[in-house]
Amino acid sequence: MNNGTVQVDETLARYSDLLYGTAITVYVVAAFLFFGALAAVRGRRLEERELVAAGSAASGSDAVRVPGRVAGPPKRTFGDKLGNMGLPVVYVGLIAHLASIVLRAIATDRAPWGNMYEFVSMTCAAGVLAALIILRKPEHRALLSFVLLPVILLMFIAGRWLYTQAAPVVPALKSYWLTVHVSIISVSSGILMVSGVASILYLMKMRWASNPSADVSSSARPGLGGAVRRILDHIPAAENLDRLAYKTVVVGFPLFGLGVICGAIWAEAAWGRFWGWDPKETVSFIAWVIYAAYLHARATAGWRNTAAAWINVAGFVAMLFNLFIINLVVSGLHSYAGL
Repeated sequence: MNNGTVQVDETLARYSDLLYGTAITVYVVAAFLFFGALAAVRGRRLEERELVAAGSAASGSDAVRVPGRVAGPPKRTFGDKLGNMGLPVVYVGLIAHLASIVLRAIATDRAPWGNMYEFVSMTCAAGVLAALIILRKPEHRALLSFVLLPVILLMFIAGRWLYTQAAPVVPALKSYWLTVHVSIISVSSGILMVSGVASILYLMKMRWASNPSADVSSSARPGLGGAVRRILDHIPAAENLDRLAYKTVVVGFPLFGLGVICGAIWAEAAWGRFWGWDPKETVSFIAWVIYAAYLHARATAGWRNTAAAWINVAGFVAMLFNLFIINLVVSGLHSYAGL
C-alpha cells in the first residue's frame, strides 16, 4: 500500500546494521594489530641496544673485521609485520562502514544522517577516512590505533544505546539542508576528532618527556605507568604531534564554520530566524570560538606550547558535549535529532 509515505527496505536496513557491526569488529582487530606493533617495538629496541653494546665491546678488543662483509638491511620484525597488516584491515573496516551508510540511505531513500545513531556513524567514518589521509606516512601510521579507540567507543555507544530503526525522518528534517548542513558538520567533526587525539597524545608526550626519570630504564618498569611510557616512547615526537594537530584544525575549522553558517540559513527557512541561541547553536558557537582561539594561540609567538594544545582539547570536549549532552539531555529545537 502506498499512501504517500516512504517505504523502508527492511532487507537493506538489516544488511546495513550487519555491516555496521562488522565495521566495529574490523576496527577492533586493526587496533589490536597496531598496538601489537607498538608493543613489539620495545623488543626490537632492546635487541638493538644489545647489538650496539656488543659492537662497542668488540671495537675495544682485538676483534678483526672480516674483509668484504657489510651490514645487511634491517630485518623486518614481527612488529613491522603487524603494523603492515593493520593498515589494510582499517581499509576493510572503512569499506564496510561506508557500505553500511550507503545501504541505510538506499533503504530509507534519504540522507543517512537523520538521527543520532546515523550522525555518529557518519562522523566516525569521516574520522577514519581523515586519519588514513593525514597519517598516511609510515612514521605516523601507529597513531591510527589511537584514532580508532574513540571511533570504536563512539560506534559502540551509538549501536548499543542510540540505535534507531531505519525510518523516514521527521517532517522538520525534510529539507535539502539536511544533506548540506549535517554532512558538513559530520565531516568536520570527524576531522577535528583526529586533531583532538593528536593534542591529547602531545600533552601526554610532553608530560612524559618532562620527567627526568622517564628514561629507557623507567620505560621498562612493570605496571600501567611503564606500559604508557613504552607506548609513548614509540609514537612520533611531540613536535610532530603538535604539527599534525594544527594542520588538521586548519582543515576542519573552516568546514565547521561553514556548517554552522549553513545551519543558520536552514534555521531562517525553518523557524524564521538565523540565530536564536538554542542550546545546540550556543554550544556550537562556543566550540567554534574555542577552535578560533586555538588557531590564534598557535599562530602567536610564545604560545606554541602545551597551553595551545589544552585549548584544542577543550574544543574537542565541547564538540563531544554538543554531540551527546545537548542532543540527549538538554531540551531544545534540536531535540528531534536524538533517539
